[in-house]
Amino acid sequence: MNRINPHKLLLSKWTAVKPQQKERHFMVTKLIRAENADIIACELEAVINNNIYEIEWQALKDSSCWLIGWQ
Repeated sequence: MNRINPHKLLLSKWTAVKPQQKERHFMVTKLIRAENADIIACELEAVINNNIYEIEWQALKDSSCWLIGWQ
């Protein structure tokens, strides 16, 4: 399990353990907040082709799917 501070997620780098469509390296480009300012999701941008995906930020805690940094 990756330990994550949700307030330091912006512009962090991530590596997918099982790449889809050759997309392995990602960067968090946007944090999505609820009305009470809690972070509920984030946007990941694939480095190779700039595709953007919205995921719940807690999904990044799963070390079987995501690694911190580019590896």
